[in-house]
Amino acid sequence: MISFSASRTLRALATVAFAAMASLAAPSHAQAPGVLRVTTIPEEAATEQARKFGPIVRYLERVLGMKVEFTPVNDYPAAVEALVNRQVDLVWFGGFTHVQAQIRSGGKVVPIAQREEDAQFRSVFITQADSGIKTLADLKGKQVSFGSQSSTSGHLMPRSFLLQAGIDPDKDFRRVAYSGAHDATIASVVSGRVDAAALDITVWRRFVEEKKVDTGKVNVFFTTPPFFNYNWSVHADMPAALRERITKALLELSMDTPEGREILTLNRATRYIPTRADNYRGLETAARSAGLIK
Repeated sequence: MISFSASRTLRALATVAFAAMASLAAPSHAQAPGVLRVTTIPEEAATEQARKFGPIVRYLERVLGMKVEFTPVNDYPAAVEALVNRQVDLVWFGGFTHVQAQIRSGGKVVPIAQREEDAQFRSVFITQADSGIKTLADLKGKQVSFGSQSSTSGHLMPRSFLLQAGIDPDKDFRRVAYSGAHDATIASVVSGRVDAAALDITVWRRFVEEKKVDTGKVNVFFTTPPFFNYNWSVHADMPAALRERITKALLELSMDTPEGREILTLNRATRYIPTRADNYRGLETAARSAGLIK
């Protein structure tokens, strides 16, 4: 016969064992209930990220009725891994990072909205006005900078269009540099560290509008054909109801309200529109052709 004391000890041990098994079974990406974690590819400086995404975080928190946390990451690959491993729930991806996340997750990343501008996006090549560079062919033998290696508009598509023009950056340029972010790309040309560079057209336009660059000294010499680019993506394991609410909240942002105008202007958008995975197949093809995806 088991004594009362022994029985109590066995029950306590069983409780501890059950708790241990439960903790092992729990996913490592468990989050606090009612918290939506948001991040973005770090295409610009951390201070600019906070300025751009603070208002949309507050908007989503109000509309969804749940806590929303913005969690910055250090580089583009970290944004991919964060969503693939469900360390975050909602990510502002470039087209290429979306493709990378799709591949890494086995097709479990869902694009839910893009800016209207992202259906016809472009990159620009810039140089100093007195550089003598007028065409892509003039880049041969020069020092050229891209942004992040995982950037769509700052690397993948500029590289793809160079290859289509018969120019191989790895063979034809004297040096290839990677600035890590679009604002740093502009700075590298302004300072003369490189002869030319490629970047996101909307970042360039913002710098021009805000008079952060003197177009008499540095300007665009080539604009690429259009391609699909940025989107908001979630993991396929997100509850469908929450995904639909987030999508609805993004699509309802309007320039006709002060809040909507602030958010859309900061994100260089006129409005958000629905998107789908098929829109980014061309980027995957371009990445494989350029050797950026094996």
